[in-house]
Amino acid sequence: MSVRLHDTLTGGARPLVPLDESGVRIYSCGPTVYGPAHIGNFRSFLFADLLVRYLRWRGHAVRWVMNITDIDDKIIRGAAAAGVGIDVLAERYVGQFLRDAAALRMTRPDALPRATAYIDEIVALIGTLLERGHAYRTDDGSIFFRIASWPTYGRLARLDPEQLQVGERVEADEYAKDDVRDFALWKGPKPGEPSWDTAIGPGRPGWHIECSAMSMAELGPSFDIHTGGVDLIFPHHEDEMAQSEAATGRPFVGTWLHCAHLRSDGTKMAKSTGNIARVGDLLEAGVSARALRYALIAVQYRAGLNHSDASLAAAAAALDRIDAIVAALETYREERPDDATLPAALDAAREAFGAALDDDLNISAGLAAVFDLVRDLNRRIGARSISTADAARALAVLRDLDRVLGILPDAPDDLPPDVAAMLEQRAAAREARDWAASDRLRDGLAERGIVVEDARDGQRWRPSAEVHRG
Repeated sequence: MSVRLHDTLTGGARPLVPLDESGVRIYSCGPTVYGPAHIGNFRSFLFADLLVRYLRWRGHAVRWVMNITDIDDKIIRGAAAAGVGIDVLAERYVGQFLRDAAALRMTRPDALPRATAYIDEIVALIGTLLERGHAYRTDDGSIFFRIASWPTYGRLARLDPEQLQVGERVEADEYAKDDVRDFALWKGPKPGEPSWDTAIGPGRPGWHIECSAMSMAELGPSFDIHTGGVDLIFPHHEDEMAQSEAATGRPFVGTWLHCAHLRSDGTKMAKSTGNIARVGDLLEAGVSARALRYALIAVQYRAGLNHSDASLAAAAAALDRIDAIVAALETYREERPDDATLPAALDAAREAFGAALDDDLNISAGLAAVFDLVRDLNRRIGARSISTADAARALAVLRDLDRVLGILPDAPDDLPPDVAAMLEQRAAAREARDWAASDRLRDGLAERGIVVEDARDGQRWRPSAEVHRG
């Protein structure tokens, strides 16, 4: 079965057929760095991460580009309020984004272009739109895209451009323009705002043109997949598609993918409403980064997802089951013939996982296949029906599936040296029947987030995924 994805433009699922032999080219709208990204933003980022991981797992070459918007109205206002330059403010929150992304095990994109480094490309693109009659200048030096010049405008969001009204779906701009529906490509200079001297005049880029210029510079005039949240369909992605296709005369994107909002207590999570949760704050409060990642990816991207203490606790409980089977397989020892039925069971689990994610990244069904395998392996371990080599094979399959999921505990070699030493000391204490030392070390390991259990095969350990809220 080929990978099929739900395309926002056509409204239906379509097979993924890369545009050329170089592989799958993906562009994701990344953070606007006027403040820390919240976990609603990270749902969108991690769904793209899951997509990239899965396509690579399926054997596709993938080039993934995620932009960073480091110049826009919000950044200008934030920098002024903080009394710093926009570059200082942007650098602060770029660093925060990268730290949060690493904590959540997000794959580092192949490119993280920043808008301010692509002014030449932006200017060239606007120049093309001016030459082709799709853009016009205003007296203050601004340049606008003329929606009336593009009859198919509105098809991504399924809107009638003639019905767009200022104050409804189109934000009124402070700049003069011919039609209230038109959007800014270039904003004329204003006192106190950053400005670039360019071939199209002084000023700064509008938000929408930044993504068109960066994506085409990094991936070409047409590429395979564009991802983002549903809130970006209109106007951002609608405007991107219109200006890009007007400039090149070619289809901009093969497949548009949009994930549903993350909600908190039933309300969309957004900075404007204040009901946001930030990655750093949650981790400081004791939430496991792996549990947070699991909670944000465990529901198919087009389905609504609610963030709550209960959802985090459920994620931690699921990870505890995963961690327990990993620990059991790592320590399992049974010198007996291999289980002849195990290879077929492992193959079936891998096939079910792949079939689920082939179906528009149905991660819920994919995780169900994983937990079916976990139950089967627990049964076999309890019955001592598998060999030591079988246990290693089963663990290898789980680690292979984790190339997509990114949720398994770190391998033993990745433990901090002092934690590894404590585990060795406890194993020695158990061997010497020094129960007091064994208990003391167990408690010390628990304080370090390591759960230790004693089983027939010896000492097992796993990281604690328990959620502690301060």
